[in-house]
Amino acid sequence: MAESRARAALVIVDVQNDFCAGGTLAVPGGDEVVPVLNEYASRFSRAGLPVYATRDWHPEQTTHFEPWGGTWPPHCVAGTSGAAFHSELKLPKETIVISKGTEPEGDSYSAFHGQDYDGLSFEDSLRRRGVRHLYVGGLATDYCVQFSVLDALSHGFAVTVLLDAVRGVERKPGDSEQALQKMKKAGAETATLQSIDIELAELSEIKRPKPLPSDV
Repeated sequence: MAESRARAALVIVDVQNDFCAGGTLAVPGGDEVVPVLNEYASRFSRAGLPVYATRDWHPEQTTHFEPWGGTWPPHCVAGTSGAAFHSELKLPKETIVISKGTEPEGDSYSAFHGQDYDGLSFEDSLRRRGVRHLYVGGLATDYCVQFSVLDALSHGFAVTVLLDAVRGVERKPGDSEQALQKMKKAGAETATLQSIDIELAELSEIKRPKPLPSDV
């Protein structure tokens, strides 16, 4: 398939302390994605492909939180330990961090509502790197993963959801499965560590530009 040879990126969604065991909005089984995502990150990094990590980075007061009319208990407040990435998540040093939910109004579930450290939007960052295919895992299947995947598809990116590296909030039983079906219906494909090796082998064959002398 032609898209399998397009330049790809791994997107790790919101693997933060508040979404893992002991957090203020813990996703059931959220910690289980950490070792799996570590393996994906290692493989993408070795293949010379970009790795992104998104994070909720909320102000203390936001309409996203219950005390101010929102749906959720306070979580991932910027600069707090709850907003930090899981301590066992091994992000490559070149990982690009995308912060979202930084405004006092709105939910901003999608990575496409976020920006990098320099204020560049997630979409612009992807396009500047020639990325056309996103491989997405993280938390939570039925919210930030789903919204990020659907936005990516609507912006013309190919998307593969990493089934062994996602977990859902499941406010209602079956929410995660419904989210997966919605993503597939919109055009997303799925993969696991066992099925991704061939794709990564093909992707790693894409010629990377030689570094400038100053980068050596």
